[in-house]
Amino acid sequence: MERIVMTAPAKINLTLDVTGRRADGYHTLDTVMQSISLCDTVEMFRSSSGAVTVDCTDKSVPYGESAEKNIAFKAAMAFYGFIDISGIGLHISIEKRIPSQAGLGGGSADGAAVISGMNKLYGTKLSGGQLCSIGAKVGADVPFCIAGGTKICRGIGDIMSPAPSLEDCFIVIAKGGSGISTGKAYEKIDRLELPEKMNSLIYDGTLSSLKKTTGNIFEAVTENKDVSNIKNIFAYSGAEYFAMSGSGSAVFGLFRRQKEATDCSLCLKEQNFFSEICKPLPYGVKPL
Repeated sequence: MERIVMTAPAKINLTLDVTGRRADGYHTLDTVMQSISLCDTVEMFRSSSGAVTVDCTDKSVPYGESAEKNIAFKAAMAFYGFIDISGIGLHISIEKRIPSQAGLGGGSADGAAVISGMNKLYGTKLSGGQLCSIGAKVGADVPFCIAGGTKICRGIGDIMSPAPSLEDCFIVIAKGGSGISTGKAYEKIDRLELPEKMNSLIYDGTLSSLKKTTGNIFEAVTENKDVSNIKNIFAYSGAEYFAMSGSGSAVFGLFRRQKEATDCSLCLKEQNFFSEICKPLPYGVKPL
Protein backbone atom coordinates (compact mmCIF):
# COMPACT_ATOMS: atom_id res chain seq x y z
CA MET A 1 0.00 0.00 0.00
CA GLU A 2 1.38 3.41 -1.00
CA ARG A 3 -1.42 5.77 0.04
CA ILE A 4 -4.09 5.92 2.74
CA VAL A 5 -6.69 8.47 3.85
CA MET A 6 -7.80 8.52 7.48
CA THR A 7 -10.61 10.31 9.27
CA ALA A 8 -9.51 11.90 12.56
CA PRO A 9 -12.44 12.64 14.92
CA ALA A 10 -12.28 15.38 17.52
CA LYS A 11 -12.95 14.64 21.18
CA ILE A 12 -14.85 16.40 23.92
CA ASN A 13 -14.44 16.01 27.67
CA LEU A 14 -17.91 15.27 28.98
CA THR A 15 -16.49 15.79 32.46
CA LEU A 16 -12.98 16.74 33.57
CA ASP A 17 -11.33 16.74 36.99
CA VAL A 18 -7.67 17.43 37.75
CA THR A 19 -6.81 15.06 40.60
CA GLY A 20 -3.18 15.94 41.32
CA ARG A 21 0.26 16.76 40.03
CA ARG A 22 3.11 14.29 39.64
CA ALA A 23 6.72 14.89 40.59
CA ASP A 24 7.62 15.28 36.91
CA GLY A 25 5.18 18.18 36.57
CA TYR A 26 2.47 16.33 34.67
CA HIS A 27 -1.05 16.61 36.05
CA THR A 28 -3.26 13.59 36.72
CA LEU A 29 -6.80 13.62 35.42
CA ASP A 30 -10.13 11.93 35.76
CA THR A 31 -12.18 12.56 32.64
CA VAL A 32 -14.87 11.06 30.45
CA MET A 33 -13.86 11.51 26.83
CA GLN A 34 -16.18 11.20 23.84
CA SER A 35 -15.36 11.02 20.12
CA ILE A 36 -17.49 13.26 17.90
CA SER A 37 -18.22 13.49 14.20
CA LEU A 38 -16.29 16.74 13.69
CA CYS A 39 -13.21 15.35 11.91
CA ASP A 40 -9.96 16.26 10.19
CA THR A 41 -8.90 14.26 7.13
CA VAL A 42 -5.32 12.98 7.07
CA GLU A 43 -3.82 11.65 3.84
CA MET A 44 -0.47 9.85 3.79
CA PHE A 45 1.81 8.86 0.91
CA ARG A 46 4.84 6.64 1.19
CA SER A 47 7.93 8.02 -0.56
CA SER A 48 11.64 7.41 -0.99
CA SER A 49 12.53 10.91 0.20
CA GLY A 50 14.16 9.80 3.43
CA ALA A 51 12.13 12.42 5.29
CA VAL A 52 8.72 13.12 6.79
CA THR A 53 6.97 16.15 5.30
CA VAL A 54 3.69 17.81 6.29
CA ASP A 55 1.28 20.23 4.67
CA CYS A 56 -1.95 21.54 6.15
CA THR A 57 -4.93 23.62 5.05
CA ASP A 58 -4.78 25.59 8.32
CA LYS A 59 -1.68 27.74 8.05
CA SER A 60 -1.64 28.42 11.79
CA VAL A 61 -0.66 24.75 12.27
CA PRO A 62 3.06 23.93 11.91
CA TYR A 63 3.85 22.59 8.43
CA GLY A 64 6.53 22.78 5.76
CA GLU A 65 9.83 23.91 7.28
CA SER A 66 8.18 24.00 10.74
CA ALA A 67 6.73 20.48 10.40
CA GLU A 68 8.87 19.08 13.23
CA LYS A 69 6.64 20.97 15.69
CA ASN A 70 3.51 19.26 14.33
CA ILE A 71 2.18 16.34 16.36
CA ALA A 72 1.54 14.46 13.10
CA PHE A 73 5.26 14.66 12.32
CA LYS A 74 6.15 13.54 15.86
CA ALA A 75 3.72 10.63 15.54
CA ALA A 76 5.32 9.48 12.29
CA MET A 77 8.80 9.58 13.81
CA ALA A 78 7.59 7.71 16.91
CA PHE A 79 6.11 5.01 14.67
CA TYR A 80 9.34 4.68 12.69
CA GLY A 81 11.28 4.44 15.95
CA PHE A 82 9.00 1.69 17.25
CA ILE A 83 9.18 -0.56 14.19
CA ASP A 84 12.77 0.35 13.26
CA ILE A 85 12.21 0.76 9.50
CA SER A 86 15.20 1.67 7.39
CA GLY A 87 14.67 4.07 4.51
CA ILE A 88 11.90 6.25 5.91
CA GLY A 89 9.77 8.44 3.67
CA LEU A 90 6.28 9.83 4.24
CA HIS A 91 4.24 12.84 3.18
CA ILE A 92 1.31 13.85 5.40
CA SER A 93 -1.46 16.12 4.13
CA ILE A 94 -3.96 17.40 6.72
CA GLU A 95 -7.33 18.94 5.89
CA LYS A 96 -8.29 20.76 9.10
CA ARG A 97 -11.88 21.11 10.25
CA ILE A 98 -11.25 20.88 13.99
CA PRO A 99 -10.44 24.33 15.43
CA SER A 100 -7.00 24.72 16.98
CA GLN A 101 -6.38 25.73 20.64
CA ALA A 102 -9.91 24.65 21.44
CA GLY A 103 -9.59 21.64 23.78
CA LEU A 104 -11.01 19.39 21.04
CA GLY A 105 -7.89 17.28 20.51
CA GLY A 106 -7.38 18.22 16.87
CA GLY A 107 -3.61 17.76 16.94
CA SER A 108 -3.91 14.54 18.92
CA ALA A 109 -6.47 13.20 16.44
CA ASP A 110 -4.11 13.94 13.56
CA GLY A 111 -1.26 12.17 15.37
CA ALA A 112 -3.51 9.19 16.08
CA ALA A 113 -4.52 9.04 12.41
CA VAL A 114 -0.87 9.00 11.36
CA ILE A 115 0.02 6.14 13.73
CA SER A 116 -2.98 4.02 12.74
CA GLY A 117 -2.57 4.87 9.06
CA MET A 118 1.13 3.98 9.00
CA ASN A 119 0.30 0.63 10.58
CA LYS A 120 -1.80 -0.11 7.50
CA LEU A 121 0.58 1.51 5.01
CA TYR A 122 3.48 -0.64 6.16
CA GLY A 123 1.43 -3.77 6.92
CA THR A 124 2.99 -4.02 10.38
CA LYS A 125 -0.18 -5.43 12.02
CA LEU A 126 0.53 -3.83 15.39
CA SER A 127 -2.15 -4.34 18.05
CA GLY A 128 -4.33 -1.56 19.40
CA GLY A 129 -2.32 -1.65 22.60
CA GLN A 130 0.94 -1.21 20.70
CA LEU A 131 -0.48 1.69 18.70
CA CYS A 132 -1.64 3.37 21.92
CA SER A 133 1.80 2.81 23.44
CA ILE A 134 3.35 4.70 20.53
CA GLY A 135 0.71 7.39 20.84
CA ALA A 136 1.38 7.91 24.55
CA LYS A 137 4.94 8.97 23.68
CA VAL A 138 3.53 11.70 21.43
CA GLY A 139 0.70 13.16 23.51
CA ALA A 140 -1.57 12.25 26.41
CA ASP A 141 -4.77 12.38 24.31
CA VAL A 142 -3.39 10.38 21.37
CA PRO A 143 -4.19 6.91 22.81
CA PHE A 144 -7.81 7.92 23.31
CA CYS A 145 -8.03 9.31 19.78
CA ILE A 146 -6.76 5.96 18.49
CA ALA A 147 -9.30 3.95 20.50
CA GLY A 148 -12.17 6.44 20.44
CA GLY A 149 -15.76 6.00 21.52
CA THR A 150 -16.54 6.80 25.16
CA LYS A 151 -13.80 6.17 27.73
CA ILE A 152 -12.87 7.07 31.28
CA CYS A 153 -9.30 8.34 31.11
CA ARG A 154 -7.06 8.67 34.14
CA GLY A 155 -3.35 9.09 34.83
CA ILE A 156 -2.22 11.88 32.52
CA GLY A 157 -5.14 10.90 30.31
CA ASP A 158 -3.48 7.80 28.88
CA ILE A 159 -4.98 5.14 31.20
CA MET A 160 -8.29 4.19 29.60
CA SER A 161 -11.19 2.09 30.81
CA PRO A 162 -14.60 1.41 29.24
CA ALA A 163 -17.44 3.82 29.92
CA PRO A 164 -21.14 3.63 29.06
CA SER A 165 -21.83 4.99 25.58
CA LEU A 166 -23.29 8.47 25.55
CA GLU A 167 -26.99 8.29 24.76
CA ASP A 168 -27.99 9.47 21.30
CA CYS A 169 -28.05 13.24 21.12
CA PHE A 170 -27.06 16.23 19.01
CA ILE A 171 -23.82 17.96 19.99
CA VAL A 172 -23.31 21.63 19.17
CA ILE A 173 -19.66 22.74 19.22
CA ALA A 174 -18.93 26.45 19.58
CA LYS A 175 -15.79 28.55 19.83
CA GLY A 176 -14.93 32.22 19.83
CA GLY A 177 -11.97 33.82 18.11
CA SER A 178 -9.58 33.57 21.05
CA GLY A 179 -7.83 30.47 22.37
CA ILE A 180 -6.72 29.50 25.86
CA SER A 181 -3.15 28.65 26.83
CA THR A 182 -3.11 25.15 28.31
CA GLY A 183 0.01 25.91 30.33
CA LYS A 184 -1.48 29.04 31.91
CA ALA A 185 -4.74 27.20 32.62
CA TYR A 186 -2.86 24.52 34.56
CA GLU A 187 -0.94 27.18 36.48
CA LYS A 188 -4.28 28.51 37.70
CA ILE A 189 -5.51 24.99 38.51
CA ASP A 190 -2.46 24.52 40.75
CA ARG A 191 -3.74 27.34 42.93
CA LEU A 192 -7.12 25.66 43.45
CA GLU A 193 -8.12 23.18 46.11
CA LEU A 194 -8.70 20.06 44.01
CA PRO A 195 -12.05 18.27 44.36
CA GLU A 196 -12.29 14.97 46.20
CA LYS A 197 -15.24 13.66 44.15
CA MET A 198 -14.56 12.33 40.66
CA ASN A 199 -17.25 13.10 38.10
CA SER A 200 -16.64 9.89 36.16
CA LEU A 201 -18.15 7.94 39.07
CA ILE A 202 -21.47 9.71 38.49
CA TYR A 203 -21.63 9.39 34.69
CA ASP A 204 -23.75 6.48 33.42
CA GLY A 205 -24.18 7.42 29.77
CA THR A 206 -27.30 9.53 30.21
CA LEU A 207 -27.66 13.26 29.83
CA SER A 208 -29.38 13.37 33.21
CA SER A 209 -26.31 11.90 34.91
CA LEU A 210 -24.08 14.56 33.35
CA LYS A 211 -26.31 17.26 34.84
CA LYS A 212 -25.43 15.88 38.30
CA THR A 213 -21.69 16.38 37.76
CA THR A 214 -19.66 19.52 38.33
CA GLY A 215 -18.58 19.48 34.68
CA ASN A 216 -15.12 20.75 33.83
CA ILE A 217 -12.83 22.08 36.56
CA PHE A 218 -11.08 24.38 34.08
CA GLU A 219 -14.23 26.52 33.92
CA ALA A 220 -13.39 27.63 37.46
CA VAL A 221 -10.22 29.34 36.24
CA THR A 222 -11.05 30.55 32.72
CA GLU A 223 -11.36 34.27 32.13
CA ASN A 224 -12.30 33.86 28.47
CA LYS A 225 -15.43 35.96 27.87
CA ASP A 226 -16.37 33.93 24.78
CA VAL A 227 -16.80 30.86 26.99
CA SER A 228 -19.31 32.55 29.29
CA ASN A 229 -21.18 34.12 26.36
CA ILE A 230 -21.47 30.77 24.57
CA LYS A 231 -22.67 29.06 27.75
CA ASN A 232 -25.37 31.71 28.11
CA ILE A 233 -26.56 30.95 24.57
CA PHE A 234 -26.64 27.22 25.32
CA ALA A 235 -28.68 27.86 28.47
CA TYR A 236 -31.11 30.10 26.57
CA SER A 237 -31.42 27.51 23.76
CA GLY A 238 -32.41 24.71 26.12
CA ALA A 239 -29.30 22.53 26.05
CA GLU A 240 -29.63 19.55 28.37
CA TYR A 241 -25.97 19.90 29.39
CA PHE A 242 -23.10 22.14 28.36
CA ALA A 243 -19.47 22.48 29.38
CA MET A 244 -16.08 23.58 28.15
CA SER A 245 -13.92 20.89 26.57
CA GLY A 246 -10.39 20.32 27.85
CA SER A 247 -8.72 23.53 28.97
CA GLY A 248 -10.85 25.37 26.37
CA SER A 249 -11.80 27.47 24.61
CA ALA A 250 -14.44 25.38 22.80
CA VAL A 251 -17.76 24.76 24.54
CA PHE A 252 -20.24 22.02 23.67
CA GLY A 253 -23.95 21.67 24.30
CA LEU A 254 -25.98 18.45 24.23
CA PHE A 255 -29.51 18.50 22.83
CA ARG A 256 -32.15 15.78 22.56
CA ARG A 257 -33.85 17.34 19.52
CA GLN A 258 -32.27 18.34 16.23
CA LYS A 259 -34.38 21.49 15.81
CA GLU A 260 -33.15 22.93 19.10
CA ALA A 261 -29.55 22.11 18.16
CA THR A 262 -29.99 23.72 14.74
CA ASP A 263 -31.59 26.86 16.17
CA CYS A 264 -28.79 27.15 18.73
CA SER A 265 -26.07 26.73 16.11
CA LEU A 266 -27.66 29.41 13.91
CA CYS A 267 -27.82 31.77 16.89
CA LEU A 268 -24.14 31.18 17.62
CA LYS A 269 -23.17 31.83 14.00
CA GLU A 270 -25.22 35.03 13.95
CA GLN A 271 -23.03 36.23 16.81
CA ASN A 272 -19.88 35.30 14.84
CA PHE A 273 -18.95 32.19 16.79
CA PHE A 274 -17.65 29.06 15.11
CA SER A 275 -20.38 26.42 15.40
CA GLU A 276 -20.91 22.88 14.13
CA ILE A 277 -23.55 20.27 14.88
CA CYS A 278 -22.09 16.80 15.58
CA LYS A 279 -23.05 13.34 16.75
CA PRO A 280 -21.25 11.08 19.24
CA LEU A 281 -19.09 8.41 17.59
CA PRO A 282 -18.41 4.88 18.90
CA TYR A 283 -14.92 4.79 17.34
CA GLY A 284 -11.72 6.77 16.92
CA VAL A 285 -9.52 7.21 13.85
CA LYS A 286 -10.25 4.96 10.90
CA PRO A 287 -9.63 4.71 7.13
CA LEU A 288 -12.01 6.54 4.81
